[in-house]
Amino acid sequence: MKTLILNGSPRPDGDTAGLLRQVEARLEGERMVVNAYRCDIAPCVDCRACRTREGCAIGDGMQIVYDYIQDCDSILIASPIYFSELTGRLLDVASRLQTYFSAKFYRGETPIARVKRGAVLLAGGGDGRPEKAYDTARTLLRLMNCREIYPLVCAHDTDRRPAAADGAALAGAEEIARFFNREA
Repeated sequence: MKTLILNGSPRPDGDTAGLLRQVEARLEGERMVVNAYRCDIAPCVDCRACRTREGCAIGDGMQIVYDYIQDCDSILIASPIYFSELTGRLLDVASRLQTYFSAKFYRGETPIARVKRGAVLLAGGGDGRPEKAYDTARTLLRLMNCREIYPLVCAHDTDRRPAAADGAALAGAEEIARFFNREA
């Protein structure tokens, strides 16, 4: 069992990280964590090379992530909510999934054959809404061939209460691990 975790949080000890620890403590098998704020992955520059050939023209840390996406069983997108959206740096990393869109819609190929499970874990507060971020994350998961997506897990009062004190979010994080650990 292999799980890819795309972590959009800049804070290693923040609310998103705390919820991720809950998931990781219960996950079985191998995992790769891509921290959007600490990885060597540049955003897509719309060079359009992927419209006519497989892969991405940018040679950086994303090449390893592409390989892992092909082989993994589950993908988790975790992010704080910034202005009702995933963090900008996570969206930079996600922009590199353009190669899968191009394969499907420009070249008529199936870029990822292996069907996966997906989940989204969000944390935020204030008046930002999680729905837009969740919709974006589900679009990205579908692009990576996640056919079964777990319902949103969100700690959405972090301006008043840390995610570590949100019982429903903590239980949801544990349920994501169970969902990923389940036999296909």
